[in-house]
Amino acid sequence: MSNENPSDLKYTKTHEWLRDNGDGTATVGITDHAQELLGDVVYVELPELETELAAEENCGVIESVKAASDMYAPLDGEVTEVNEELDAEPELINSGAFGEGWIFTMKLANPSDLDELLDADAYEAFCQED
Repeated sequence: MSNENPSDLKYTKTHEWLRDNGDGTATVGITDHAQELLGDVVYVELPELETELAAEENCGVIESVKAASDMYAPLDGEVTEVNEELDAEPELINSGAFGEGWIFTMKLANPSDLDELLDADAYEAFCQED
């Protein structure tokens, strides 16, 4: 299992990643590191569409065979889409944390806030300290 974090993504200290979609929205998921810590994901509680989220607000739950883990909004914004595939196949998070295991998209209240998040190298360093 490669622990390489894609360099085009931004990261949070609560192990979420964001992909800037270039149109004021971002796709959000949990990192490979997070899914490895959780183990086999068995259920994902997705945020509600059109919910206004504040950065670091609890916005869902990921349950694995080992634990349940809260998911946090990486930035302020509104949920615009959720990955409904996860209802039937929560294990997509294990097999493709950075791809088909994405969790939701959000319209960012302030796209420049992306600059405040960790880049891949800083996230990697954070995980090694953790």
